[in-house]
Amino acid sequence: MTDPIKQRGPLITLQVHEQLLAARTRAPCEIECSLDLERSRVNVEARADVWMYSDQTFPYLDRCNDRTIYYWKEDAFAPVQRFTNSLIKLVSTQWGAPTFEIDGIKMLPTAQISPFVDAQQKVALIQPRGKTILDTCAGLGYFANWCLQGGANEIVSFEKNPDVLWLRTLNPWSPEGSGGGDSRLNLSLGDVSEHITTLPTASFDAALHDPPRFGIAGELYSQAFYAQLARVLRPKGRMFHYTGTPNKLTTGRDVPREVATRLQRAGFETRLHGDGVLATKRR
Repeated sequence: MTDPIKQRGPLITLQVHEQLLAARTRAPCEIECSLDLERSRVNVEARADVWMYSDQTFPYLDRCNDRTIYYWKEDAFAPVQRFTNSLIKLVSTQWGAPTFEIDGIKMLPTAQISPFVDAQQKVALIQPRGKTILDTCAGLGYFANWCLQGGANEIVSFEKNPDVLWLRTLNPWSPEGSGGGDSRLNLSLGDVSEHITTLPTASFDAALHDPPRFGIAGELYSQAFYAQLARVLRPKGRMFHYTGTPNKLTTGRDVPREVATRLQRAGFETRLHGDGVLATKRR
């Protein structure tokens, strides 16, 4: 079986690097640590000038920042981040499973729960078993992962930012789509606000809608987009819409209730649930 760490390369966080440096003082010394963000534990040998995993040597970092993940890039470690139009960065968490940021804005909840476990709880709301599911904003693919684990028949997933898809290739918590993993996951590079108009009417049993905040992607909160979501869902189809509570303390604006009102106009029954809205399409 192919070693996924050798295939992808080791991933280093501040916590792991501190473990390596501590072992270095006792070099040569073998320690157990994680090189894939706590997906697994492996044995690593720390030497005075390098450390070794699976017969390959790696250097210690000159500088290792907190909340940053480093990957092996040819012959050195580099932060898992890209800047094309925005700074897209994979960010370590205390839970192992990372979140990601766009221009410093955190995209997934991590303060009180692992983003991976948070996704599991939200996916359970739509009861994925045997269903065809629309995943509007793929991100790191945690929703899609739990749909696959929950027995979904098919997940149609869209992500508009190619740099986010690149993060997924390095994130061991992200699922692989068709062509490299589970054929039930159909992941496409594209803007769902444009592609949704091409999807057949009543072609999905359920949907997961986790858009960026309103100020970044207002079109994904529009009445027109909600009408399209209602069109592509079958009667009684369930959807979880993540909203968070942006600006509530500073402006008093209640985004979840605004979303619920628009969804009701589009043909959904709604109830507020945690940090979002659980909606069911009327007949």
